[in-house]
Amino acid sequence: MILDLFKLDGKVALVTGASRGIGHAIALALAEAGADVAVHAHEPPESTAAEIRQLGRRTVALGLDLAQAKVPDLDRLLSDVEQALGSLDILVNNAGTTYRSGALEFPEEEWDRVIQVNLKTAFFLSQAAGRRFAPKGRGKIINITSLSAHQGGYNLHPYAASKSALRGLTRTLSLEWAPFGINVNAIAPGYIATDLNKVLRNNQERFQEISGRIPTGRWGTPEDMRGVAVFLASAASDYVNGTTVVADGGYLAR
Repeated sequence: MILDLFKLDGKVALVTGASRGIGHAIALALAEAGADVAVHAHEPPESTAAEIRQLGRRTVALGLDLAQAKVPDLDRLLSDVEQALGSLDILVNNAGTTYRSGALEFPEEEWDRVIQVNLKTAFFLSQAAGRRFAPKGRGKIINITSLSAHQGGYNLHPYAASKSALRGLTRTLSLEWAPFGINVNAIAPGYIATDLNKVLRNNQERFQEISGRIPTGRWGTPEDMRGVAVFLASAASDYVNGTTVVADGGYLAR
């Protein structure tokens, strides 16, 4: 049956940045599809883990400050998942941050922080996962990019740069790792009602301007990302590689 291809029974996933927003929604979706799900945030997201347990799935809540993390810390994060849940089959690089400032005044320390969290950690977590997936001949990596990977954005310089690079990284990793049975894809959410873009939603002029350009007539919710994530994590997407699925209510189609 076709729906069986979307089941994640017996799989183990790690979702970074899973305390709220898109990461939280994806973590619960993977659990609902049958996976055991490790959840990460700056501090262990125990509330998300509790919701996963209520779904009857195993979980572990892990804390790590990605802005300060070194490469061995990222490898250790995956080892902690394996120790707690027995294996790792799916990695969702969702954790992200931003900082808004004009280019003429942009501070170096904030540039470095955004690039570190959004891009560097995504690569080295993927590297650590790839080293585990390749010998098994299977694995799924899902990167969460952004509309900023397809267009510009006001005062979002390192964010747009990091998300554009993450889109490119999705393609390069997919080319190298496809022969090992590893699928690397991405989701580019549109304007989603999360804390990351609260500034835009609190600016009524910008909020109305953006809303008027979305063909579906509404901003997305984190829950709108669930179906795409389950698809890319499941056997249903085994022939999908290097692709960024844009989930934006039709925004880019205008």
